[in-house]
Amino acid sequence: MIAVNQLTVQYGSFTLFKEVSFMINPRDRIGLVGKNGAGKTTLLKIICNLHPIDGGQVTKPNDITIGYLPQQVVYNDGKSVFEETMSAFSEVLEIEHKMKYIEEQLIIRTDHESNEYHDLINQLSDLSQHHAILGGASIDSDVEMVLKGLGFESSDFTRKSEEFSGGWRMRIELAKVLLRRPNVFLLDEPTNHLDIESIQWLEDFLKDYAGAVVLVSHDRAFLDNVTNRTLEITLGKVVDYKVPFSQYEILRLERREQQLAAYNNQQKQIDDIEDFISRFRYKATKAVQVQSRIKMLDKIDRLEVEPEDKGAIYVKFPPAPRSGSIVVEAVGMTKKYDEKLVLDEVDLKIERGEKVAFVGKNGEGKSTMAKIIMSQLQFDGECKLGHNVKVGYFAQNQAELLDKNLTVFETIDHVAVGDIRYKIRDILGAFLFSGDNVDKKVVVLSGGECSRLAMAKLLLEPCSLLLLDEPTNHLDMRSKDVLKQALLQYDGTLIVVSHDRDFLDGLVTKVFEFKHHKIKEHLGGIYDFLQKKKIDSLREIERKDKITKEKKESQQSDNKQSYLDKKEFDKGLRKIKNQITKAEERIQLFEKRIAELTGLMFDNAKDSKLYDEFSETKKMLASEVESWETLNLELDMYENSK
Repeated sequence: MIAVNQLTVQYGSFTLFKEVSFMINPRDRIGLVGKNGAGKTTLLKIICNLHPIDGGQVTKPNDITIGYLPQQVVYNDGKSVFEETMSAFSEVLEIEHKMKYIEEQLIIRTDHESNEYHDLINQLSDLSQHHAILGGASIDSDVEMVLKGLGFESSDFTRKSEEFSGGWRMRIELAKVLLRRPNVFLLDEPTNHLDIESIQWLEDFLKDYAGAVVLVSHDRAFLDNVTNRTLEITLGKVVDYKVPFSQYEILRLERREQQLAAYNNQQKQIDDIEDFISRFRYKATKAVQVQSRIKMLDKIDRLEVEPEDKGAIYVKFPPAPRSGSIVVEAVGMTKKYDEKLVLDEVDLKIERGEKVAFVGKNGEGKSTMAKIIMSQLQFDGECKLGHNVKVGYFAQNQAELLDKNLTVFETIDHVAVGDIRYKIRDILGAFLFSGDNVDKKVVVLSGGECSRLAMAKLLLEPCSLLLLDEPTNHLDMRSKDVLKQALLQYDGTLIVVSHDRDFLDGLVTKVFEFKHHKIKEHLGGIYDFLQKKKIDSLREIERKDKITKEKKESQQSDNKQSYLDKKEFDKGLRKIKNQITKAEERIQLFEKRIAELTGLMFDNAKDSKLYDEFSETKKMLASEVESWETLNLELDMYENSK
């Protein structure tokens, strides 16, 4: 569908892409990965004809449509959210405008037998068919479906788009791209401004989409759930892995080992040739052999190995000063912004040593609660810190609080104490500051660089409570891993506001859900919470169906159950219980096979069939677990309907 052939891009003497070739096929689900600066965004722009190239070509069919979501967008003011989103259907709206004009002409004209009148009828018929092909009849419902999926409420539809923050306006742009339904999606960090529920909705949308999808993302879970192919940009080349991101990471390590072995062998060969030339360069009897070796050296295609990340870097937070057993407690707390109610009579208690997540849709009060804990906002009710609680706080605007006159190195050096001072450059390297970058003044750093520096600084300050508001927004995967490992070893109390499921997984043991001005506590990790949410949603749907059914039945009968009804009821109950037992047996078999395959893959990393079977078995397990949950819900309904 899209063919990239021998693509070359240079900036002066620096080569970004060197004779890169690959294909994007229909229905592909591609994750585009690589270090910061490797050229991921540039490659997307080249495919969209938004960036010049120095060699090669990008071949596309004439009728192909591409939906591109960049990281930075110029927004349009003056329209409501719904109107701005509807602009995605410019062709449909133009057709409707023409149809309306023709319809008006047909009403007012009286020359019903003329050729011109019949031409108008034919034009209207053609436009109507085209309108139907483009799905014109359902565009209103399509817009509503996508906007709600991305987190907007119905009441938001009539508000002017400029009333919303940049993150919400980016959602409008994403909605417009999705609604155009192009042949190919090119999405550059689409989850940066989405909450967990919206990310899950987007995953489902993209997985079922009929066209191709190319993603740039630092969200490991999102990549794994959507993609089945990974293109890695490295050393100016693109390496194609026909697997999702997590499997790519395994195969990449294996490939690097092979690369390194080939590189070392070649270096030994080069050293031997150079040694021969040096020893016999001035001996007349060896002149022919020396010239032969020189020519041989010139013809060698030098192998390159990408410099290895310092994966062994482990940074730790300083030991947490001991605090009281209750770290944060809120009782009957309410927060309003003018007349807008955000939190209503909420209670919250966090104890020493707990690691908890604040989750919920944007605008539900997570960051507000963080600011209240930090005493940055006025509120009604009670919210207080416990005894001897020292807070380390990372806010979304943390970059603005750094001293602009210091360098990157000085910023860290001023708070580092003890042996950690010898690891300052390693810590900065983990957060993408290396070489001359550490001598940059804070004032010249980008917003993302400032956020990463603030996070590195927080690693060095002793505190008993860490309060992190969206800490991973500007971090790549390696930096997130470094931060997560440090937080896992942290012995204090942690509150983290985040939509990054992979980052939260295994890190938190309790989830506070912010919804409808309230805070609900859920025990367990982030995936326990998400699974329970899915079940609760199903229960709510079935509860509504049950209520509707009961209302209908109450109109038709007096609800007296006959002997035959009771017999049929018991038969259905036994059937569900048998199905549950069989589902549990199948789940055990799948789990056993997955454990076996995990060991086999570790010993046979090159066997792709094992990966395929592993992936298929996990899908079957997930399907069986979902069936088991549904059956249990049916059982609950059955037993409660007696």
